[in-house]
Amino acid sequence: MSTDSSERVTIDKVDQTKPLDDWKPLVVDLGRRRHLSYTMDFDSRAYVFDEPGEGWVEEAKQLHLKNRERVIAGLARQFGEDRLNRKVQDFVAIGSKPFSILSYHNQLFEQARQSFVIGSYYPALVGTCALGERILNHLILDLRDFYRKTPEYKDIYRKKSFDNWQIPINTLEAWQVLLPKATAAFRALEILRHRSIHFNTSTYATLREDALAAILHMREIIEQQFPAFADRPWFIPGTSGHVFIKRSWEQNPFVKTFYLPTCPLVGPYFSISFDKGLMVHDHPDYGDGCWTDEEFATVFENRRPEQLVPTKKDD
Repeated sequence: MSTDSSERVTIDKVDQTKPLDDWKPLVVDLGRRRHLSYTMDFDSRAYVFDEPGEGWVEEAKQLHLKNRERVIAGLARQFGEDRLNRKVQDFVAIGSKPFSILSYHNQLFEQARQSFVIGSYYPALVGTCALGERILNHLILDLRDFYRKTPEYKDIYRKKSFDNWQIPINTLEAWQVLLPKATAAFRALEILRHRSIHFNTSTYATLREDALAAILHMREIIEQQFPAFADRPWFIPGTSGHVFIKRSWEQNPFVKTFYLPTCPLVGPYFSISFDKGLMVHDHPDYGDGCWTDEEFATVFENRRPEQLVPTKKDD
């Protein structure tokens, strides 16, 4: 390829509104870029209800308690003053909303969480179970074309949906799509799904308990399978503050389908601004050559403030 700058197809010259496979191979410095995993969808307010530790200094304790008061006031505005203590207890019980990649499950899981907090335990229960089934269907239907040559394909290729969870769970497990803890959480949620969807008089006595268990299983599924930041096989280890997708995992069907479309392709000197929503600022050209994941991580870790791409606010 010619090094004439007029002929170099840099990332600022491609149409990123098109499918990733259409423009990504054209980027001339592709070997020095990685996909950045990032999210703006999370809710960590439940952490302020943890009690201060013994080693906390007084200033930190007071700040923590003030943050707790602000969160309680916010919950009152969001969910209403009526039975606020119970709502706060339920909000704490379901814990934080995971730092998840942006996908179809985010808004639906939030609706189930809100139903639980306001005391609508049955809608929270069946909604979470339905979401589990929807996620399984998405995974199978969105990924099955990648697995046409597998023995499992003959059992799923004609179906438009799955209500028998064993089929998609076993299939995804065989394809090594689901991580072990996510598989276990799906199987536990399946039991609750059968108890709550099919007629069972014992459900009335355990609505809150079952709804809480379902939400916690769903949180585990999202934390394990769709995290934006975590120790997972597809993330490059050893980077501080940001997480990147390994080059060797970019063609993995699950990662390619569910991560890459929402993970910007960046070099190590990118910067982020929030003035008009999440904005990524980056150099258009990092030059020729291909860094290994370890080399990319080293360059990223050693970057200096003056090397970061300025945002418009910094200019």
